Amino acid sequence: MGLLEGISNAVRSLFANKLRSALTMLGVIIGVAAIMTTTAIGEGAKADITERIQTLGANILSIRPGQTRFRGRSFGESQRTLTYKDVEVLEGRMTNALHVSPRLNQRTQAKYLNRNTNTTVVGSTPAFQYTENFPVATGSFFTDNDVRRRQRVCVLGKSVADELFDENADPIGKTVKIKGHNFYVLGVLKEKGASGFRNPDDQIIIPVSTAMKRVFGTEYLSSISVQAASSEAMEPAQAEIENLLRKQHKLSANKPLDFHVRNQAMFLETLEESGQTFTYMILGIAIVSLVVGGIGIMNIMLVSVTERTKEIGLRKAVGAKRRDILGQFLIESTALSVIGGLIGIGVGVFCAKMVPSLWEWRTIISPIYTGLAFFVAGWIGIFFGAYPAWKAAKLSPIDALRHE
Repeated sequence: MGLLEGISNAVRSLFANKLRSALTMLGVIIGVAAIMTTTAIGEGAKADITERIQTLGANILSIRPGQTRFRGRSFGESQRTLTYKDVEVLEGRMTNALHVSPRLNQRTQAKYLNRNTNTTVVGSTPAFQYTENFPVATGSFFTDNDVRRRQRVCVLGKSVADELFDENADPIGKTVKIKGHNFYVLGVLKEKGASGFRNPDDQIIIPVSTAMKRVFGTEYLSSISVQAASSEAMEPAQAEIENLLRKQHKLSANKPLDFHVRNQAMFLETLEESGQTFTYMILGIAIVSLVVGGIGIMNIMLVSVTERTKEIGLRKAVGAKRRDILGQFLIESTALSVIGGLIGIGVGVFCAKMVPSLWEWRTIISPIYTGLAFFVAGWIGIFFGAYPAWKAAKLSPIDALRHE
């Protein structure tokens, strides 16, 4: 029996039992579709993370409070160690930095007339525009004088402006209320666009001194960003930060730092590792689904062998060899898996295309994962079809013809 004849016989057999074939393929379809959808989400998230970090520039260092330690062990809760005095020390003494900006952020309600929105309020300085690469689109940013005088002025992110004001209204010059305090709107930031759960346009920037003393009532910062003089100055700048803040925090040489400094490359690597872990976890679940689909194929093929015992005996009696019977059943199981894989790829592509419209997540369909999903689906059919095919091939013609 030739390959084409075997494929023809397999297709006829599958179409003879359409419902059973469709149900058998369902596990493979779900598994492949899950692989396609989850990897598309993972690739899209990775691309978004990379673009977001690249928009900040390759020469940004982020200083965050260290984790709370007890008996030498770190815990998830961050210490409150960074203050505005640290910012002043870095600004005044660093030789490898262009800009230093503090960040104190909390989620809270912002209101204008009868409209309100829950947003992130960020206390910072004019250097925020450079360290975050976030220029003003209309109006102006607040000044260092506004920071010194703890002025109640603000700059709105585009999403916040859209939520609080009508489409054609100009927010500049209006007064919004933040935690019971009136803030004069100076400008609106340039739109960056949302990325999954993160929306950089959903924030209001106010002077850090106003945030600390008038709004949130705290002396500690969430983080500090430092723009190094160049990409080559990253390591010297990091060393300067660690030395200056160690002295500022009165930490001896044998004591661990109560803060940590990360550059964009380290941050990107950490986020990519987290994203990959999530993708691999979902891939594992999808592969389990494929294995379940493979077991379904094996089960149906065993039933098919039992149902067609007489046919197998007749074929052997007229000259069919073991390899012919083996090949026929392997082709049938592989055809079930491959067709299921192709349908699963189609369903997965459709789902990946639908995700952005439903949740505003970016998705990227990877040709590598598409090929991998199809390859795995094919091997599922061969692997789980091998035992039923071997069982059919070893049947004795006489016993098969006598089978009732």
